Amino acid sequence: MINFRVDNLKNMNACLKPFLDYLRSADVDDDAVFDSRLVSCELISNVLKHLGETASFEGAINADNIVITVSSENTDGKKIEAKLPDVFAESGRGLYIIKTICRGNIFSDGCSVKVYISRHKT
Repeated sequence: MINFRVDNLKNMNACLKPFLDYLRSADVDDDAVFDSRLVSCELISNVLKHLGETASFEGAINADNIVITVSSENTDGKKIEAKLPDVFAESGRGLYIIKTICRGNIFSDGCSVKVYISRHKT
């Protein structure tokens, strides 16, 4: 399991590197590693931009999935939803894309989002 906190988008890639290395060392499919990076970046960016000053990240692997949880201590009463945004919407696409990549396996409790990504793409 890999845990870290990030408070600046400029630090995000450096913080994610150990997690991506962890996935590769566990023989996770290259496409799943790519999807994990995309999902992680979207979730961390959303927390930093919309919810708080620091994003907390937790990434792990189980028998079938990569499990990623990103959270913030500060929600300001905002609710996280992964619904299809209006075609002209300026925001909301990121969570919808995440939901599609994760095949609907996205769960939120207001200040935290947990996703499951198949570790072997078919």
